[in-house]
Amino acid sequence: MPHAIAPRAKRPRSQVKAAKPVAAGSRYTVGLPSAVAQQVQRYAQTADTSMSKAVAALVRLGLESQQDRKREFFKKLKANLADDDPKQQDRLVDEFRSLILGL
Repeated sequence: MPHAIAPRAKRPRSQVKAAKPVAAGSRYTVGLPSAVAQQVQRYAQTADTSMSKAVAALVRLGLESQQDRKREFFKKLKANLADDDPKQQDRLVDEFRSLILGL
């Protein structure tokens, strides 16, 4: 014999639980070449973290590295602005090019 299903008692609005707020953050979907995806996967395994957290960490590290290169560039530029030697200027241009472009 089937059991009768008892109707649920409605709770007053004051007792209804509100949904937990979702952490504010942006979510993105990215496509990675398979070779890069494999490198990220190895990094995630090494760091014992998820792929998503590994991607976030690697992006953060890349951005920090870029900022460091910029700071180094401007530091050297300020130190050498007063130098009027053309050979020195050519060498600095090559050095700055490699700093900024990574060549």
